[in-house]
Amino acid sequence: MSRMLHDHDRGLDYDLPRLINRRRALSVLTGGAAAAFLAACGESRTTGSTSTATSTSEIPDETAGPYPGDGSNGPNALADSGVVRTDITSSFGDATGEADGVPTTIEMTLFDVAGGGGPLAGAAVYLWHCTADGQYSMYDPQVASENFLRGVQESGKDGKVTFTSIFPGAYAGRWPHIHFEVYESLDAATQAGTKLKTSQIALPQDACDTAYATDRYAQSVQNLAQTSLEGDMVFSDGYASQLATASGTPDSGIKLKLNVGV
Repeated sequence: MSRMLHDHDRGLDYDLPRLINRRRALSVLTGGAAAAFLAACGESRTTGSTSTATSTSEIPDETAGPYPGDGSNGPNALADSGVVRTDITSSFGDATGEADGVPTTIEMTLFDVAGGGGPLAGAAVYLWHCTADGQYSMYDPQVASENFLRGVQESGKDGKVTFTSIFPGAYAGRWPHIHFEVYESLDAATQAGTKLKTSQIALPQDACDTAYATDRYAQSVQNLAQTSLEGDMVFSDGYASQLATASGTPDSGIKLKLNVGV
């Protein structure tokens, strides 16, 4: 499936100030300033799919893209009964479809940066991503009648939310990723309340290579080869705090984990 880059962009007015601000911050953090910053907020080390993030710095804001399904651009899955769930592989409500792909668990741990960096309990995460073919439910014609690969979870006392899903495919123009929004509560998420954070999770390349080696992801191999994290329109200005860790295999299931500072 082919998508142009601007399909995942709200426009220059939205993205340019964020990219400028983040690049300005990166340019300042050099030499002793960078060392002081890392000492203050914790070091983040990345090696392949086993990134160890010890920082609780705030994750960058990113575009939700044109397929959020939150009512801001067309359909609203958040208003439907059944959206609060752990397993998002199947559709809910009147839809009956099921997404096919490598079984994947997505675990996020929310941290309250403004409140001192402890776990953020009682918040809600709305998470969504594309199919193995790079299509978004509720939007792409082939799956417009489905609402799978979308769901909401409330964070526990440890700040954790967990979703059971499939590994997202790679489509033309974007590095493989997962979208999410954080709300202050479950009620806020399901009643179109104020968002605390909108961002994206970057998927590690070796996990992508492993998942895409299976039969279901043939087109993703080609699409992945034409993109890079460094050149991605969202992650090109820095992705250390957005890169998930990965473990497992396609046979046993892949587990993705990320600490999210809010």
